[in-house]
Amino acid sequence: MAHFAEIDENNIVKRVIVIANEELLEDGVESEKRGIRFCQSLYGNDTRWVQTSYNGNFRKNYAGKGYYYDEQFKAFRPPKPYPSWKLDYETFRWLAPIPMPPNEEGYIWRWGEENQEWIKVVINNDN
Repeated sequence: MAHFAEIDENNIVKRVIVIANEELLEDGVESEKRGIRFCQSLYGNDTRWVQTSYNGNFRKNYAGKGYYYDEQFKAFRPPKPYPSWKLDYETFRWLAPIPMPPNEEGYIWRWGEENQEWIKVVINNDN
């Protein structure tokens, strides 16, 4: 199966769809352009599509609704979670100003933007 992201005029992902690999075949070879034409046949010729890789083999990250497609780097990146976080141009993922501490059993970490720190949160195991 092939995955294609529809992007708006600001390169924000509107949706991701799955199409059969056969729709990409052109003379027996997979073609992103053919996949784009197929997507446009479903959703209109005025729509914009970019192929995305479910396992991140290309374009850095699997696209999701709200992700940004950077045409210069040909990469998808998720929305920025906090103003203080910086983009890692190797992975196209956001990094906190300080690394997250190691996991501890019974706890998770939550970022506290106000004080720029990781906050330990108890996991509620009451079912």
